[in-house]
Amino acid sequence: MPTPTTTLALGPSWLDPEVLISTFGLIGILVIVFAESGLLIGFFLPGDSLLFTAGLLTADGKYITYPLWLVCLLITIAAIAGDQVGYAFGRKVGPALFRRPNSKLFKQENVLKAHEFFEKYGARSIVLARFVPIVRTFTPIVAGVSRMNYRTFVIYNVIGGVLWGTGVTVLGYFLGQIPFVKANIEMILIGIVLISVIPIAVELLRAWLAARRGTTPQERAAAEEAIRETREHYGKH
Repeated sequence: MPTPTTTLALGPSWLDPEVLISTFGLIGILVIVFAESGLLIGFFLPGDSLLFTAGLLTADGKYITYPLWLVCLLITIAAIAGDQVGYAFGRKVGPALFRRPNSKLFKQENVLKAHEFFEKYGARSIVLARFVPIVRTFTPIVAGVSRMNYRTFVIYNVIGGVLWGTGVTVLGYFLGQIPFVKANIEMILIGIVLISVIPIAVELLRAWLAARRGTTPQERAAAEEAIRETREHYGKH
C-alpha cells in the first residue's frame, strides 16, 4: 500500500484516502461521505478514491475489521443521509444560495454548474451526480432550491446512494485482492480520479468545440438571455 509520501499526486497528504482511514477509521469514512454528499464544505473531499480504498482495506483487514456488508450498508446510509440534508438545506436557503458571495470554500460557479447539470438530466441527475466530483455535493442542494418533488428525490437518492456507496466499495474490495492492483494502488487511485472527472472534461471539450465553431449573434443573444433569466429568477426570491 502507498505511504503518505508517495501519494502526493492525488493531492495533499492529509487528503490521502489511506491516511484518512488509518487515522479516523470507519467513522471517518462515514463523516466524509456524509459531508461530501450534501454539505457545502465537502466538495473538496475525496469520494470515489476513498470508497475504493475502503473496500480494499476491508479485504485486507487493515484498519477496517468490519465485514464488507456492514461497511457498504453504513456508507450507503451516510451517502443517502448526506443528500437528504443537502436537499433540506436547499429548500430552506432557497434562491439566496445563488446570491451568496464567493469565498475560499464557496464558488458560485460550482452552484451554477450543478444547476446546469440538474436542468440537463432532471431527476436522473441525483443518481448521475454521485459519480461526478463537486457536482455530487451541490446537486441535492440545487434539487432542494428547485423544489423537486420530495418523493421522487428520495427514490433517486436511494438508488444513487446504493450504486455509489456500495458499488465503488465492492469494486475496491474485489479488485483489491488482485496482486497487480495491490502492487499499483497509487496508479489505480489516480485512474479512478481521472475517470470520475471525465464527465466534466467532456463538457469542457464540448464548450471548447462550440467556441471554435463560433456562434451566431442570435445564438449568443439566446444564451445570454437564458443566463439572465436564471439569475433574475433566483434573485427575485
